[in-house]
Amino acid sequence: MEKIKVGISIGDINGIGIEVIIKSLSAEQLLNYCTPVIYGSSKVLSYHKNIVDIDFHFHSIRSIDQIQPGKINIINCWQDNVNITLGKATKEGGEFALRSLDAAAKDLKEGHIDALVTAPINKEAMKMAEFKFTGHTEFLTYLLDGEENLMFMVNEGLRVGLATNHLPLDQVAPHLTKDLLMRKLRIMDESLRMDFGIERPAIAVLGLNPHASDNGVIGDDEERTIRPAIVECKKKGMMVVGPFAADGFFGSGQYRKYDGILAMYHDQGLIPFKLLSFGNGINFTAGLGRIRTSPDHGTGFDIAGQNLADPSSFRKALFLAMDIARNRMQYTDMHANVLVKREQPQEDENAGSLRDEEVG
Repeated sequence: MEKIKVGISIGDINGIGIEVIIKSLSAEQLLNYCTPVIYGSSKVLSYHKNIVDIDFHFHSIRSIDQIQPGKINIINCWQDNVNITLGKATKEGGEFALRSLDAAAKDLKEGHIDALVTAPINKEAMKMAEFKFTGHTEFLTYLLDGEENLMFMVNEGLRVGLATNHLPLDQVAPHLTKDLLMRKLRIMDESLRMDFGIERPAIAVLGLNPHASDNGVIGDDEERTIRPAIVECKKKGMMVVGPFAADGFFGSGQYRKYDGILAMYHDQGLIPFKLLSFGNGINFTAGLGRIRTSPDHGTGFDIAGQNLADPSSFRKALFLAMDIARNRMQYTDMHANVLVKREQPQEDENAGSLRDEEVG
């Protein structure tokens, strides 16, 4: 079977992104499972390779049609000499991160790669480069002509999705609607089935207010918005329960009972997730139409260039991208076979009666 082609955008050249890429890909057995394609620059990669100081070989190419299985491929998205300023947000850092991301995302859209793993970008540097989006997810949604998607944080046995992403707290409650929650829950349910191979996923929904409002004593968002969304999703056949008080839900270990958890806002989901995943979490964008994962850490400017970055999260992001690609293929094949089986009797409606006549 053909190996899965995994594209990799290098992120900010002044951070730890390229360091964790090199460390992750230096494990030779990885090439048994995928064909990695880095979008960036051989010069920049060599600069960071000298810092990491490990045995690492790559194959420089100019376009996706030149990739070779069994090798670490790097598509040179530019030939310019680059001024690397480790640990600093610069316009140049943002510009080259954008060039890498843009080239990788276009190949992802065209189906030239099966999945994309994005190394961290710096929002300040991207703003200097006149990047018009708040992050990777918004950019990819636009480029891939997507609609609704779900920021899904994943670790072994723990999957936390966010109803709202990068919103100030005072905008969260007005943004939450019954329709929004139903859309997010539908995406989560479909992703758990298709991307993670869970036949009938159980999903928990967190409340917005302290103690999930204590039956309306502390706010009414649960009764007015969250609970009605849960009820409607149940009517559609989903296994959804809640709303739960977030502190008790995680503190008591209830999270272990569920395949997916929907948090109402960024820190409500990310704080417990990062504490429980011990730095090994992965960010997966569900509902995008294409596969995109990333590590759950940032550019690490404070340790850039010191060879201190832990590649665990990035490595897990690579393997999750491969797992999801395989799961989607299996899901598609399985459901295609079901459709074929259901259609077979219609192809020859008289088959049974003809056989009866022959026997008689």
